[in-house]
Amino acid sequence: MPLTNATIMNAKPGAGIVKRSDGEGLQLWIMPTGSKLWRFAYRFGGKQKLMALGSYPELSLADARDRRKAARALLAADRDPSEQKRLDKRAATTSSATTFALVANEVLEKKRREQKAVNTLAKLEWLHGLANESIGHRPITEISAPEILDVLKKVERKGRLETAKRLRAVIGEVFRYGVATARASGDPTSALRGAISAPVVKHRAAITDPVQLGGLMRAIASFQGQPSTVAALKLMAYLFPRPGELRFAEWREIDLENALWTIPSARMKMRKEHRVPLPPQALAILSELREITGGGKLVFPGYGTSGGEGRTVEQRPISENTLNGALRRMGYGQDDMSSHGFRAAASTLLNESGRFSSDAIERALAHQDPDAVRRAYARGEHWRERVTMAAWWADQLDAWRDGAKIVAMKAS
Repeated sequence: MPLTNATIMNAKPGAGIVKRSDGEGLQLWIMPTGSKLWRFAYRFGGKQKLMALGSYPELSLADARDRRKAARALLAADRDPSEQKRLDKRAATTSSATTFALVANEVLEKKRREQKAVNTLAKLEWLHGLANESIGHRPITEISAPEILDVLKKVERKGRLETAKRLRAVIGEVFRYGVATARASGDPTSALRGAISAPVVKHRAAITDPVQLGGLMRAIASFQGQPSTVAALKLMAYLFPRPGELRFAEWREIDLENALWTIPSARMKMRKEHRVPLPPQALAILSELREITGGGKLVFPGYGTSGGEGRTVEQRPISENTLNGALRRMGYGQDDMSSHGFRAAASTLLNESGRFSSDAIERALAHQDPDAVRRAYARGEHWRERVTMAAWWADQLDAWRDGAKIVAMKAS
C-alpha cells in the first residue's frame, strides 16, 4: 500500500529497523533511533542492490518518488542508478574544484607555450588578474552572465571602456577553453554583446607633416633627459619599430658590424623574426649608448644592479610612459604625438614620397598582409630596397631637423 505523509509522520521506531514500502522499490526505513531514511531497492546485472536516497523530512515523500522515477528511468536504459549517483558525485566534486582561475591559468600557460609576445602576455596576465579578483575563486560551471557583467561594469564605471571590452573577450576565451576541455557548458559572455559601452576609437597621435616632424627632431636633439631616453626617442624616429620592440631590445640582438638589428619572433606581434637595417645615424646612437648600458642585457634598462655585493636585480626596460612622458615635457601633448606615432609618421611620409614600394614599407613596419593567398607568395623581405629606404629616411629626418626646404614629396 503506498505511503502517505500521515503514515510516515506517525510511524514509530522498533527494536530493529522497520521497513515501509511505497511500491516499485521505494522504501522508508525507520531506524531504532527514530530517524527515517529513504532507500531504493532494485536488481541490476542479476544482483539485488540498494541505493540511499536521503532522509525524511529533508527529502519529502514527493521528492523521494521523483528520485525513484529517475532511478527506474536509468534502469530502463540499462544503467545502474548507484553507479550513476557515484559518477554524478564525482563530477560535482570536480566541478566545484574547477575554478575560473584554474582554467584561466591553463589558458595563459598555453599562450606561453605558443611563445606569444612578452607585451601580449603581460597584458593578458593583467586582464586575467582583473577577472580573478571577482570570479577567480568561483567554480566555472556556476558563473553566470550577470555575474560577469558586474565585473565588466566595475571597469566601465572607471571610464576604462577599452579595458572592459578586452576583459570581456579574455573571460570569453577562458570559458570557450573550458567548453573545449569539457569543464564548462557554454560561454556566458556571448549574451553580453552590447551590454557595456563601446569605446570610442581614437587613433594614436602622430605628426605626419615634414615641417612639424623636423621640429620634433630638433626638440629631441636638445632634450635634457636621460641619455638612454633621448637615444630611444631618436631610434623610434629613425627605425620606427613598435615601442615594445625597442624598449625590450637586448644587446645580443644588435650587430653593429653588419648594421643589423634582429628582433626575435617571441617579441614580434606577428610571431615572426624581424630584421631591421641600421642606417649610420642609428649605428652612431647605439655605439654611444653601448658605453653606458652595454654592461647589461638590455639596451634600454630601467635599472640594473643593486648595491649589495654579489646581488643583482632583474633588469627591466624603460616604460612606454618614459617615452611619452619625455614627449610631454618637450611640449607635445597626448593629442599631438605618442611614441607609437613615429610608425604612423614613417608609414605616411614614406608612402607619400613615392620612392619605395608599398611592400617594402609594409615589411619595414612588420605588418602582415591581410590577404592570406598573397601573403603566402610574398615571402621576400625586399631587403635591399629596405636598406636603401632606411638610409633615405634617416637622412630625410636629419634634413627636416636641420630646417631643409620642404619640397613636394611625391616623386614624378
